[in-house]
Amino acid sequence: MKIGLSAAIIAYLVWNAVRSQGGEHGANVFADLLEQPKHWALLAAAWLILAAATVLTFVRWWYLLRTLGVPARLFGTVRIGFWGYLFNLAPLGIVGGDLLKAVLLAREHPEHRVKVVAAVVVDRAVGLYVLFVFATGALVLSGLGSSPSSEIRLISRAVFTVTALGGLGIAAMLLPDVTGGRVARGLARIPRVGRLLENLLAAIRMYRHHMAALGVSAVMTLGVHASSALGCYLIARGLPGQSPPLAAHFIIIPLSVAGSVVPLPLGPFELVIDFLYTHLPQAAAVAKGRGLIVALAYRLINILIAAAGILIAALGGAARPGKREWTEAIRAAETIP
Repeated sequence: MKIGLSAAIIAYLVWNAVRSQGGEHGANVFADLLEQPKHWALLAAAWLILAAATVLTFVRWWYLLRTLGVPARLFGTVRIGFWGYLFNLAPLGIVGGDLLKAVLLAREHPEHRVKVVAAVVVDRAVGLYVLFVFATGALVLSGLGSSPSSEIRLISRAVFTVTALGGLGIAAMLLPDVTGGRVARGLARIPRVGRLLENLLAAIRMYRHHMAALGVSAVMTLGVHASSALGCYLIARGLPGQSPPLAAHFIIIPLSVAGSVVPLPLGPFELVIDFLYTHLPQAAAVAKGRGLIVALAYRLINILIAAAGILIAALGGAARPGKREWTEAIRAAETIP
C-alpha cells in the first residue's frame, strides 16, 4: 500500500507538470532534463555533501552509544548504520532500518542490549525533534508563518505545533516523576503504544545525566539538516532549469523532509518539495515539476550513497548481515506494538 501510494503521488506530480506546459514558466522539465547539459561537478559535490551528512548521523549514533559505555567501534557502527540506511530506502516490509541497526549491534554486544536500544531510540528522537526546530527557525526568520498562501500557513502551524508539543514532552520526560513513577507505569499500560512509550522513557532515563551529550548530538543534527539543504541546492543547480536560491532551500528541505517522517497537511517529501518550489516568494520563475525532478535526484543519490557505503564496508573486511540477522530483525519487528 505504501509503495502504491508513493507511486500514485509521483504519477500525479508528473501528470500535473506535463499538463501545465505552455503556461507561464511552463517549461518541459522532463525534456530539459534529458536534452540540456548537466553540471556534473555540482552533482558530484552534492553527493559528497549528502554522503558526509549521512556519515555524520552514524557518528552521532556512535557518540550516543559511547556515552552509555557501549564499547562500539566507529567503523563497525558506520558499517551497521549503512545497512540500516539501505534497509530504510528499500521496500522490504515492516522492518525499519533503526530496528535492524539495534539487532545487529546488540548481537555484537549482547551484554549491552538495553543500552543499544536506548541509543537507537534517543538518536531517532534527537534527529526528528531537531529537524522540526530547524524548520521552525527557518519559518520564523523568513516570516513565512504569515504568508498569504493558506497552504504555507497551514504547514507553518503544523510545524510550530509539533515543535512546541515536542519541547513540552521532552521537558516533562526529563522529570523523575514522569520517567520513573506512576506516570511511566500508566503510559506503559496504554494499548498498542504503551510498550513503545515505555522503551522511550527507559531510554530517556539513561540519558538524563548526560545532557551535554544530547546537546552535542543536537549540534551534529543541525549540521546534518544544513548539509541536506545545501546538497539539494547543489542538485538543483546541477540540473537544467531555474531553481529557488540557496536561502529558500533552508526552508524547503527541512519542511519537505519533515513531511516524509511525520504527516504534514500537504503530504510526503515529493509533494511538499514540488509545492514549495513554485509557491515560495523566492521561487516565482520556477516551472512546475522542478521540485519533483530534484526530489527524484535526491532519492537516487541517497541510494548511491548507501551502495557506496556498503561497498566500502565490504572492502574493509566487514561482513554483511546473514540470514539469521534478517530473521531476528523481522521477528523483533512483529513484536512491536
